[in-house]
Amino acid sequence: MHAVRLLRSPRPVALVLALAATLPLTALAHNHGKAMGHDGETPLIPRAALFGNPVKAGAQLSPNGQWLSWLAPVNGVMNVWVAPVDKPEAAKAVTDSKDRPIPGAFWSGNSEQILFVKDNAGDENFRLYGVDVKTGQQRDYTPFEKVRVRMMGGSRARPDEVLVGINNRDPRWHDAHLLNLKTGELKLVMEGTGYAGLMPDDSLAVRMAMRPNAAGGMDFFQVKEGKAEDKPFLSTNLEDSSTSPLGYTLDGKTLYWMDARDRDTTAVYAEDVATGKRTLLAEDARADLGSTLRDPATGVVQAYSVDYLTNEWHFLDKKLKADFDWLQKQLGKGEIYVASRTRDDDKWIVGIDPVSKVAATYLYDRKAKKLRALYTARPALEGAPLVPMHPVEIKARDGLTLPSYLTLPKAADANGDGKPEKAAPLVLLVHGGPWARDGYGYNSQHQWLANRGYAVLSVNFRASTGFGKKFLNAGNKQWGLAMHNDLLDAVEWAVKQGVTTKDKVAIMGGSYGGYAALAGVTFTPTTFACAVDIVGPSNLETLLGTIPPYWEAGKKQMYSRMGDPTTDEGKAILRAASPLYKADQIVRPLLIGQGANDPRVKQAESDQIVTAMQAKNIPVTYALYPDEGHGFAKPNNRIGFNAMAEAFLGQCLGGRVEPLGETQRASTVQVVHGAEHVPGLKDAVAKKP
Repeated sequence: MHAVRLLRSPRPVALVLALAATLPLTALAHNHGKAMGHDGETPLIPRAALFGNPVKAGAQLSPNGQWLSWLAPVNGVMNVWVAPVDKPEAAKAVTDSKDRPIPGAFWSGNSEQILFVKDNAGDENFRLYGVDVKTGQQRDYTPFEKVRVRMMGGSRARPDEVLVGINNRDPRWHDAHLLNLKTGELKLVMEGTGYAGLMPDDSLAVRMAMRPNAAGGMDFFQVKEGKAEDKPFLSTNLEDSSTSPLGYTLDGKTLYWMDARDRDTTAVYAEDVATGKRTLLAEDARADLGSTLRDPATGVVQAYSVDYLTNEWHFLDKKLKADFDWLQKQLGKGEIYVASRTRDDDKWIVGIDPVSKVAATYLYDRKAKKLRALYTARPALEGAPLVPMHPVEIKARDGLTLPSYLTLPKAADANGDGKPEKAAPLVLLVHGGPWARDGYGYNSQHQWLANRGYAVLSVNFRASTGFGKKFLNAGNKQWGLAMHNDLLDAVEWAVKQGVTTKDKVAIMGGSYGGYAALAGVTFTPTTFACAVDIVGPSNLETLLGTIPPYWEAGKKQMYSRMGDPTTDEGKAILRAASPLYKADQIVRPLLIGQGANDPRVKQAESDQIVTAMQAKNIPVTYALYPDEGHGFAKPNNRIGFNAMAEAFLGQCLGGRVEPLGETQRASTVQVVHGAEHVPGLKDAVAKKP
């Protein structure tokens, strides 16, 4: 649920069970609830303003600097729009997706095609498409059924081509193909059998292959003329598995790494490919490094970020620092980020995240030192009562420091200093992954829940990434154990700090966060007042038995971190950590949301625990979305489920509630069980056609 900023090396074997419309504010309503921390004076922010389609999003510049692109709705569905860079007002939609939103778009090296990927109803079998910006002709470059395309590399030297991974030969492995964007020709470059990833240079020649090993880490092989060498030049184990390559400079002479060997947090190194000499570029004892800004003409690292409690940029290039300093002065308080740069580096797309104000996106002319406002993604939030997010450090019972984020409702923190003046009900909002992290910045869920009168706490529990290998590996085989204890310790901290009271805490999350919600009401049945599980696994054995075939390369590491289902010991660990087997312990209200096409956490994960609860006559509300996958991509479904969750939490914790209205009728929800347990839901779904 946390967006990766700029360039971060992918971890090819890490399982991430993560997820991820406008109304005028004159329509803001009031609800004079009497719950803790409610003064009845803060206007309700409409859910549609927070979770509906943005007006525009995801702006990109073509490499030649002649075109702009972004995502914007067409008949309520997010599509790709293109405009001349000097005439943004002349934008035209170049795609016509009528059902599922296009999640993102990027430019070809020749600036002639805008490329995007799209799946079917959330099944994550992504195909690669391209649109010729001059003719408007759209092409399906990977017209294969039940196949998932993976982008491997683009090129400055070969702008008409890209390297793509396609698993049509064997669903477990992605073979590298050279794709000609003008002709559509696909040419096999190297088979990927056994490899977690293949890395090309700017000439689109595969230079490195990465293969998982028995130690739970990775073996790295040099590749020459499409063939990997017999012996790896570098190997890691489970402890050092966060070590991974960041990519080559455009001349292929330097290879950048994020490296955790012989240290706790990953540092950024530059390796001379010819000699093997490595130079340390950046390190920080607080956080893993890996996000970089690189010169589009050379691929040389110019800046790196340190993301501990907040994201801090550090510059190796003085000119780049001068640009950021100038931009900060113009745009004010908030994190500056660069979303896109032209090949000549004369124009940038930049944005600023002020956290508690509406974010905006700009076109920056570096030579002229001019900014042009392109859009505000959510103008309906202009003037809305948004609140600050506060980074906090929480000590776990064993002394581990948990970097966390607290958002307080206005009624509980009138001056916005992060120190509560009175207690409020608390929603513990748990991130997915679990090998991911929460971060600082504008967060629509935090703003929504705080606006409804809740304190919101997001905790980077052990196993979260970004805080060093000791922190990451402290979560190995600790699902439902120390990982859960970290969440309990965070709740205890919040009670001691006067943020909330012990009897007014809910737990909510998606994916692993959904698992945490289920664990909360099964392993510690009376700790939480209620729980909201979104696409969370209930049975870790069946979870690992039904993962997508293209996650084959990650199995060994997942087994090492969770429990090996091929051994009796591993099965026992997984079974003990599975909420399904303690479903009869549930005594608190539970709401479950599930996508029927989820390839990561299958529908059966929700079906199983609902069936187990029904067998014991334990109340549960189960909402199923037939056209969704791992999370809710469609705004009508996203708004609909959040409306349901809001009514559910309102009944449980006493927070403010915007009426359900037509939200359920507008969504595709099927309330499989327990509509009567959420106020107004039974009548709302009865009105569905």
